[in-house]
Amino acid sequence: MTNDDDHFSRPDGSDEPDSSPAGRAVADPVGPRTMDPEEVTTSLEASEGAGLRKITAWAFWDWGSQPWNTVITTFVFAVYITSESFGSTNHTSQMLALSTAIAGFFVAVLAPVLGQNSDRSGRTVRNLRWQTWILAAVAASLFFVQPSPEHLILGLVLLGIGSVVSEIAGVNYNATIEQVATPTTVGRVSGYGWGFGYLGGIVALLTLYFLFVQPEVGLFGVTGEDGMDIRVSMLMCGIWIAVFTIPALVALKDRPRPRAPRVGVIQSYKLLFGTVRRLWKTSRHTVWFLLASALFRDGLAGVFAFGAVLAAGTFGMNAGEVIIFGAAANIVAGVSTILFGLVDDWIGPKKVILISLFALVALGLVVFFLHDGGKTVFWIAGLGLTAFVGPAQAASRSFLARLIPEGKSGEIFGLYATTGRVVSFLSPAAFGLGIWIGARVTGEENTQYWGILGIVLILAAGALAMLPVKEHTHHRI
Repeated sequence: MTNDDDHFSRPDGSDEPDSSPAGRAVADPVGPRTMDPEEVTTSLEASEGAGLRKITAWAFWDWGSQPWNTVITTFVFAVYITSESFGSTNHTSQMLALSTAIAGFFVAVLAPVLGQNSDRSGRTVRNLRWQTWILAAVAASLFFVQPSPEHLILGLVLLGIGSVVSEIAGVNYNATIEQVATPTTVGRVSGYGWGFGYLGGIVALLTLYFLFVQPEVGLFGVTGEDGMDIRVSMLMCGIWIAVFTIPALVALKDRPRPRAPRVGVIQSYKLLFGTVRRLWKTSRHTVWFLLASALFRDGLAGVFAFGAVLAAGTFGMNAGEVIIFGAAANIVAGVSTILFGLVDDWIGPKKVILISLFALVALGLVVFFLHDGGKTVFWIAGLGLTAFVGPAQAASRSFLARLIPEGKSGEIFGLYATTGRVVSFLSPAAFGLGIWIGARVTGEENTQYWGILGIVLILAAGALAMLPVKEHTHHRI
């Protein structure tokens, strides 16, 4: 990638789009039909790729939307909404878990059908645009969540709505990777986007921390009174999402395709179940990949979700130190994900996934056995963990992107989101179970560090489930 005029090469080494039958993936507007074998190809093979400028514009959606994950659901608002200002720690934590579970249910139910409808209408980018704007509005509306028990439900409802919108928008965004990547570059493009997102998250987190959260009197005279430092940060997150996603929403275009007839909700689910049955019959390794990735992606989510909890509860970090660690973690994750994207195109996404998962298992065990080593151990092992989370996530996306035929990206990535959400209870349950077992085994009052064993178990299960899945070069949808 040198300049905007240099396109990523197609597999045959040329820079021209493939006009052969194998280079024209055929959209299926109404359901399955019989196709000549020479017509069957992935949507990526039908793409001529894109220059660095368009790829970077595409990646700006990751950069722009990342504050929802980094600032809101991980390091700032989630901590704020579970603070004593909203009620007892147990009550607020349980309510947060409940709202997260409800949001996950709606994602699991809606993601594949809405993704399918985007495919059928040919309006993936248009839908992404509206979903991004709604996400920005929801983020900004968190400003109205004042630190009092009466505002707990409002905060959790808004957080749940935003989580659903974020996931559905992510389905449509993932589907647009076919506009900027080819089979030979999808690994680096996916890694570049994911890494770019991590770096955007760190810039947003540090900016808000030093401008509003850390100073006694921040920018515009903002203080911590009435939670104004956090609330203004949420308003700024909404502005950030709306502004920094503009390059992607301008660069990406819906491609002309035959409009499919509209179908009702029931018919949409019938078509979805038909897709699942066809996948099981014709591409069973894809089904196994969806199941394996559901396991290890839940484990990856657990690493970030409970990393801050362990930092404070087991290794004694204060709130400021947790935010600084989060900043460093995002930098490490962003850089490693971009670099592993290059490795993905070299050795294949399956190997990148397995290397990352086994490294995460080993480092998780280091955190467990050396938990008495203090903050230094957590900084070293914790940053090591974050270095392998992003590569596994990006390689998982690139693995699936290589398999999807033209016109099916939204539906298949919707299934991808659904399978992940169906098992999203595993990491929290395993983390809590690990703590409970630790208390019974040791008799200690604080056995939080045993929770990491639960996360390690989920990651190991995902790695073992991934072992028999064939590399993308040996099967396709």
